[in-house]
Amino acid sequence: MKEKFFELKIQSPNADILKDFAFELGITCIEEINEGFIIRDEDELDNIKWGLEEFAKRTNTQIKTSIEVKDNIDWINEYKKGIKPVLAGKFYIRPSWEASKNGLIDIIIDPALAFGSGHHESTSSCLNFISKYINLNTHKTALDVGCGSGILSISLAKLGLKVDACDTDELAVLSSKENGIKNKIEFNDIWTGSVMATHKKYDVVVANIIADVILLLVKDLKNSINDNGYLIISGILTKYKERILKNFGDLELVENITLNEWESFIFKK
Repeated sequence: MKEKFFELKIQSPNADILKDFAFELGITCIEEINEGFIIRDEDELDNIKWGLEEFAKRTNTQIKTSIEVKDNIDWINEYKKGIKPVLAGKFYIRPSWEASKNGLIDIIIDPALAFGSGHHESTSSCLNFISKYINLNTHKTALDVGCGSGILSISLAKLGLKVDACDTDELAVLSSKENGIKNKIEFNDIWTGSVMATHKKYDVVVANIIADVILLLVKDLKNSINDNGYLIISGILTKYKERILKNFGDLELVENITLNEWESFIFKK
């Protein structure tokens, strides 16, 4: 371990888009902060900083960046000290070093890779929808599009549904598999790719991904739902709300949750 490490802080109202681009640049571990995230590495991060700033410039995204050189510490363990469990609907999402809570469905997510730990408004809204509307008496199968850490897949599996999952990021698929093992659930199927890779139909489809991707997948998402099935979409900034409502207007809007600048929807086919 080197004596020093580099810390790149990125702050933006559209931090999720920049975070996704950071993963595309090869970053595998971040810390999420309010309206932003932090990248740490023992190697210099100037090229990553430049790449994020250029991406922000070309997509008209506001960004503020700063790099600091710090004494090297076991920063993952330092980060763990600040991670607290999350209560969302029937679910209690906790890191493995915290105790479970009686009367709630336990989900263990260790957020070292920060693909999703239940703290984000979009994830907690999805969990609330799942708690309120999804049950094994009516729903048997589910697909999690853009599974990330697998938190939504795990919640559906813990309700007894047979769950498929996919993500275009191979690291996310690996993270989901690892978290599935940790939570003692099995995926019916999981693959690197998107909803376009399957022709199956499901009782529940969840897509907690950015609006631009959801709008590209409108037809595929609709085609993947069984009649009387539910489609949950989230990760939507409020500025995209009307476009989402228009593109999914042929489905019944069951509920829309707004938390800060984030919109989540549940539709019925």
